[in-house]
Amino acid sequence: MKTEYDFTNARKNPYTGKLKQQITINIDAQTVAYFKAMSERSGIPYQTLINLYLTDCAENKKQLSIAWN
Repeated sequence: MKTEYDFTNARKNPYTGKLKQQITINIDAQTVAYFKAMSERSGIPYQTLINLYLTDCAENKKQLSIAWN
């Protein structure tokens, strides 16, 4: 390990704006099973798939249509 490092050409981390926040959320077992099956087919972790889907919803400002019977 060096005693000193030169950071004159350093640049900011471009991913700092995309930091994740850990939360607890209740999701139906069928929904989790759906994403886990998709995960097995795609090779992408199921939590990442859920995050990608929710990110897409937020970026495209998708609105839920809820009708109670």
